[in-house]
Amino acid sequence: MIEVKDLKKHYRILKRDPGLRGFIKALFKPVYEIKTAVKDINFHISEGEIVGYIGSNGAGKSTTIKMISGVLTPDEGSITVNGIVPYKDRMNNAYTIGAVFGQRTQLYWDIPVQESFELLKHVYEIPEQDYQNNIALFKEILDLEPLLHIPVRQLSLGQKMRCELAAAFLHNPKIVYLDEPTIGLDVVVKEKIRQFIKDMNRVYKTTIILTTHDMQDIEELCNRIIVIDQGTIMFDGLLEELKKGVTYNRMIQIEIDKQQNFQLPSNLSNHIKVEKIEGQQNSFLLAFNSANVSATDIIQEIMSHYTIQDFTLTEPGIEAIVKEIYERGASSWSNTGN
Repeated sequence: MIEVKDLKKHYRILKRDPGLRGFIKALFKPVYEIKTAVKDINFHISEGEIVGYIGSNGAGKSTTIKMISGVLTPDEGSITVNGIVPYKDRMNNAYTIGAVFGQRTQLYWDIPVQESFELLKHVYEIPEQDYQNNIALFKEILDLEPLLHIPVRQLSLGQKMRCELAAAFLHNPKIVYLDEPTIGLDVVVKEKIRQFIKDMNRVYKTTIILTTHDMQDIEELCNRIIVIDQGTIMFDGLLEELKKGVTYNRMIQIEIDKQQNFQLPSNLSNHIKVEKIEGQQNSFLLAFNSANVSATDIIQEIMSHYTIQDFTLTEPGIEAIVKEIYERGASSWSNTGN
């Protein structure tokens, strides 16, 4: 569905000294600095995938998405989206994609949501039956019925985002780009939006690229993630593969008897990292890699020395995994650029 080869994008940034003197100098003798936002990016995305495209601010996420969606033209490399070169054939490309980009709205500010949808129906030339079917579906999944007759400017952030998502999927696009779709929303609305994205992907096989700083979105929606930093892909693969590649891929939270002072048994000290859990008396987090030692062996060894009141086995959060990627660098991840 999406093929990206050897993609590069550079920006010319004007360097200017402060003050009036700097302004005049830049006006008559400008000096530019070349910043490479994206360099040698390669990936392909198949139909029906939900891919998390993540990285820190300034990593190159937005530049990549703008090139894929046809807003920007790459300096080097090639892009095809559903068989279309997006920056050369913007009209046909626009018919096959949907987008929610941050706070940029595609709804009309002063008219009711229903009328915005009607306008979009004509813009995208949606057949009447398809339009009615989609509106009925969106009413059910996103609970839009009470919002349709309210002007967009009177909606709360959560209500507006639900309507934005409906607008992005209204014309049954093959591909949808979602930039921070749950930012600033409460837990209930986030869950409703995540379920909507899952349903659209399941029902229509919609290909979705999701950029977000909310790692819960990634864990609940994406099987595959692409991590980018300084314009270069650091990791491209399944989320499960990424979790297996980290130093500590399992965690046990234990609570021991309050009368006991905990110290990790010496035969486990080379395999486990211990952290005291703040605010909880005699509770500890044990991080380990299951390839080196099993959870059963750890629990049995600790039980032979201490009285365990409770324990929970979990996996590290995606935040910790991404942090380790940045700390170790791209060279540590052998499947970069798949």
